[in-house]
Amino acid sequence: MTVTTTAQEDPDTGERRATRRRTPWVLQLLVGVVAVLVGAFLTLNPFSSLAVLLVAVVVGLVVTGFGELAARDDEQSSRRWPVVKGVLYLAAALAVLVWPGATIRVVAVVVGLALVLGGIADVLAGASARGTARWNGIIGGAASIVFGLLALAWPDVSVLVIAVVFGAKVVLLGVRLVIDAIRRARGRDTELGAPAATRPGRARPGWWRLAGTVVGAAVAVVLMLVSLALHRGTPQPDAFYSPPGDVPSQPGQLLRVEPFTRAVPADAKGWRILYTTTSDDGVPAVASALVVTPKAAAGPTPVIAWAHGTTGASPGCAPSVLDKTFESGALFVVDRVVQQGWTLVATDYIGLGTTGVHPYLIGQGEGRSVLDAIRAAHAMKDVSLADDTVVWGHSQGGHAALWTGILASTYAPELKIDGVAAMAPASNLPGLIRNLDNVTAGELFASYVVQAYTSTYPDVRFSDVVRPGAQILVREMAQRCLAEPGTLVSIASTLVLDKPMWQGNPDSGAFHERLVENTPSGPIAAPLLLAEGGADQLVIPAAQDAYVKGRCDAGYAVDYRTYPGKDHVPLVEADSPLIPELLTWTQDRFAGKPARNTC
Repeated sequence: MTVTTTAQEDPDTGERRATRRRTPWVLQLLVGVVAVLVGAFLTLNPFSSLAVLLVAVVVGLVVTGFGELAARDDEQSSRRWPVVKGVLYLAAALAVLVWPGATIRVVAVVVGLALVLGGIADVLAGASARGTARWNGIIGGAASIVFGLLALAWPDVSVLVIAVVFGAKVVLLGVRLVIDAIRRARGRDTELGAPAATRPGRARPGWWRLAGTVVGAAVAVVLMLVSLALHRGTPQPDAFYSPPGDVPSQPGQLLRVEPFTRAVPADAKGWRILYTTTSDDGVPAVASALVVTPKAAAGPTPVIAWAHGTTGASPGCAPSVLDKTFESGALFVVDRVVQQGWTLVATDYIGLGTTGVHPYLIGQGEGRSVLDAIRAAHAMKDVSLADDTVVWGHSQGGHAALWTGILASTYAPELKIDGVAAMAPASNLPGLIRNLDNVTAGELFASYVVQAYTSTYPDVRFSDVVRPGAQILVREMAQRCLAEPGTLVSIASTLVLDKPMWQGNPDSGAFHERLVENTPSGPIAAPLLLAEGGADQLVIPAAQDAYVKGRCDAGYAVDYRTYPGKDHVPLVEADSPLIPELLTWTQDRFAGKPARNTC
């Protein structure tokens, strides 16, 4: 007796098969191939021009939308959610197209929202599914939500999210569509009426998809934890740096004094101070500084006015706020200063610690911050300072030291500046900007310059200086301190930039003119020591040589010393041969000895 068993087809399965019959395999194959190509482009070219990126994102959203509508899913219990996601991605593509003046940030917001809403749809679909489809939907949807939130919350990372996450999502969808279309073309959907996924000897594709989903979720969790950790590491100034309500307009006035102990040598005592100064345009401003003096000082002590190197361009980047107070700005010998019986007065500059635009490589604002810190320190009751002052500065601080020497005779004629020591100074600004393209993460330093110049000079517009595809990255990089963990994201972003950040040639236009204006080329009445490392990769020796030659040709005296094999920061580290020479040179300035001229 022969018994024939007829399998009763599940209504949902019948609906899916009917849907597949309505979607020709050739069309599905074409959509899949396009998805793979567009997704690969997004992943490999995240920093293309804005126009190219917009087109790629729109095409990617459209392909993803049609792909979701055409996608086969033998484990899913309803066609409702793929339709919802398909419509969602098509709507996102339309939003980018019709948005007036769409920018990278607009694209990031649209893609971020699409990922979040698509993830919610996946979670809801998974909740009503069975087997591996259930976990694919829930875990994959949660990962999509996390990626979308990262895109919305972290602007420069959003570009990477568009590239790595959305691009990879489009690639994977395309691969699924291509494989499914090929199977359908070969008539391998079924074997003896059974779905291909359940044929004997074959692994169920749902398990492979689940494994991939779990990996994606793990990546999302790691990125979320990294994001939280990096944001927690962002330094923040406390209430000390908020100015009182009645700030005098006269520069150099002492507003607030508070003991300071972090990184202060055991044989010294320190304070942080708040004082008045003026910015580049002469507008009154407030800045902070550190004062460190020997405990054993028997009388008035000579002053070392320290201008620190680059730490960043936002309030949390002040050396007095950072954990490595002195080393963050490249002062590795504060103990040697104290041992000499000198008092250190170290400005944070305007905009670091305090609010306001930080005058990064803007000479007037930097130089006035240094001079007014000296004035304010002289007003302290707990410190006795001599009139003798020597200015030290490194890198950005070298630029500030040079401008301090230039401005001293007119801006603060009552101060006695006995010498200026500029170590690896940012002196030749046009040359420095040209070289940043050859420096690893040079865009990070460039972002500080762009932030300062576009915020200070009305004729220097951000959109004229930075190309659209790099604008979000540059704005976000400018908000990070060199010492904070989030800078790792900035460095990683610069490593995958496919072309320079500049819009056109930075050697022309208003930006270039302002760089020339802030090159410290004026006369310095005090003796000048200029030190340069022979292996400096940031402020290259050729540019420094050209700057020194210009000063010599103008008739100015310079004691120019070079140190073979020393890079930018090692030049001023404690074991550098420069340090004993700097101390001796400073002693001679306080002693009134004649200075050497190497011109």
